[in-house]
Amino acid sequence: MSMILSASVIRVRDGLPLSASTDYEQGTGVQECRKYFKMLSKKLAQLPDRCTLKTGRYNINFISSLGVSYMMLCTENYPNVLAFSFLDELQKEFITTYNMMKTNTAVRPYCFIEFDNFIQRTKQRYNNPRSLSTKINLSDMQMEIKLRPPYQISMCELGSANGVTSAFSVDYKGAGKISSE
Repeated sequence: MSMILSASVIRVRDGLPLSASTDYEQGTGVQECRKYFKMLSKKLAQLPDRCTLKTGRYNINFISSLGVSYMMLCTENYPNVLAFSFLDELQKEFITTYNMMKTNTAVRPYCFIEFDNFIQRTKQRYNNPRSLSTKINLSDMQMEIKLRPPYQISMCELGSANGVTSAFSVDYKGAGKISSE
């Protein structure tokens, strides 16, 4: 069954988690993906604003805007258009709910944990496509993804989850591979 398993809101400049969904899935593959979430969180400032990391049975997708990143873990067969529509919806709600000055000055992890309620409701809606409301314009998102596809981060670019240095460059320079200059 294709579905969203988890989602997080993270400050880009330092990887501070601001909010996250409560996860019930505890499989080995999901635990491994949590390590990738943490690794990516530390690299967000060096990455494009829309990316996907394929980890085998799961994908990690994220978008970043205004210093905040919205990251999700889903099964590999979850449609890209739904994944990025979900992230876009999280982004719009977070931006309208919280003052960006407050997110910039947050000092402790998960200080916006009450946003989890919105994440959970939205996740449930996206995990049951029949219940998706018509206010989501999937054709617009599909066109946007076609015109500007997410950057595909490879596992070798990420490095390993056991502390080996990853191959990200300091600055992202346009489309294409991220080099380790």
